[in-house]
Amino acid sequence: EASLGANHPNVAIGLNNLATLLQAINRLAEAELLMRRALAILEASLGPDHPNVATCLGNLTKALKSANCGQEAEPLVRRALTILEASLGPDHPLTGRIGANLADVLGQIGQAAEARERFRRALAILAAQVRAIGRAHPWHDEAERDYRTFLAAQGEAEPAIDAEIAAARGESGLG
Repeated sequence: EASLGANHPNVAIGLNNLATLLQAINRLAEAELLMRRALAILEASLGPDHPNVATCLGNLTKALKSANCGQEAEPLVRRALTILEASLGPDHPLTGRIGANLADVLGQIGQAAEARERFRRALAILAAQVRAIGRAHPWHDEAERDYRTFLAAQGEAEPAIDAEIAAARGESGLG
């Protein structure tokens, strides 16, 4: 901030990263404030449809979901997904990651059918990344864990969850 100014995009990225760390240690209120500040800076400096804005929206969404504010998170993550589909394309790994975030939020707010579809789509996108790099990728692993958690919350038994994950992996070429 001292060298770049309080409203520089690099300051916003630093704020967003710090907020993500605060979220990881369950300091959600502080994380949310920093993410909202970062979002405002990015929107003002890069424009409302920049991929960095979408990333910040995605992180804010995860913080809100962690604070059980899924209703507030849903329009934000939908906006992030729209930005990424337009700027990076529907099959980009970041689009897949934010798609998984949307699925997770939808599961929290009781939109199970759309959540299931969104999880499957996100896993297919992220599986392409896994195939491309030839090893596991944390975004895919996180989406798969979140899908398992969603299925368990829907009352699915462990064998059914394992079968669903195996089917999703098979459909996406991860067998």
